[in-house]
Amino acid sequence: MEDRNDIVTRMNQNFAQMSKSHKKIASYIMDHYDTAVFMTAATLGKEIGISESTVVRFAAGLGYDGYPEFQKALEEWVKGKWNSLQRMGAKYGNSSQSEILTSVIQADIEKMEDTIHNLDPAAFETAVSSILEAKHVYVIGLRSCEPLASFLSFYLSMIRGDVMQLKTTSTTELFEQMIRVSDEDVVIGISFPRYSMRTLKAMEFANDRNAKVITITDSVHSPMNLYSSCNLLARSDMVSIVDSLVAPLSVINALVVALCVKAPEQASKNLKDLEEVWANYQVYLNDEIDFIDNKPVQDNALVKDSYE
Repeated sequence: MEDRNDIVTRMNQNFAQMSKSHKKIASYIMDHYDTAVFMTAATLGKEIGISESTVVRFAAGLGYDGYPEFQKALEEWVKGKWNSLQRMGAKYGNSSQSEILTSVIQADIEKMEDTIHNLDPAAFETAVSSILEAKHVYVIGLRSCEPLASFLSFYLSMIRGDVMQLKTTSTTELFEQMIRVSDEDVVIGISFPRYSMRTLKAMEFANDRNAKVITITDSVHSPMNLYSSCNLLARSDMVSIVDSLVAPLSVINALVVALCVKAPEQASKNLKDLEEVWANYQVYLNDEIDFIDNKPVQDNALVKDSYE
């Protein structure tokens, strides 16, 4: 269960109202928490390129009496992350392998059921229409969410053109890739706890450029919703030391299918063009290619391993 008063939640909830320098501190801590936890206010300020007093004011702005109390809260949060393996041992230590399998799958089924009940159908329909109508589509998901972003980008590229997955190791590089974002574009941000500050900054930038922002995240409390006009909620809790991404992936699958159903001619043409390229340049062995027949595109198995 998420602690609504922990240091990370405080930073997430206050991020939109922070000054640029305070956002810089929050982003650095989220991206480098394992080293930031050992830094003094002066050391942290020097590392980021701001004054020690600004770091102290940042801590006070989050409700802490001073930097030492802030640092202690950060230490407690980091310890919680480091103890994930111990908690996993306590939960599964006496279980057989088959019991672990059943327990984890059952937990994923519960997350799927929760997602079905809480996903807004109107938001889903808006997302589908926005993606089809956009001039360009940008997709960002970092850390454990990067495979989801890659999966979505791959299949969106089969359905329509001008799809770009944002891959970055720095905020500067992120903005360089997004410099041409406009009000004709869609930016899809995917993030779950621990929320990525770089993903949040990308969505803030897109919102400032009046682009349509779609988020795939876990709850109404997610900071990803701050800059999004269309929120697709999929439950994702941590299972032992890994994030459960089954429900988010299912929502992405549903997006792909809905896009194909809404624009079958466009999807079919793009897939046929791809198959011609694959055949002409021998991308796959002949027995690996599933050619499209004359059936409607929604009857074809679009999401198949043979395309990967």
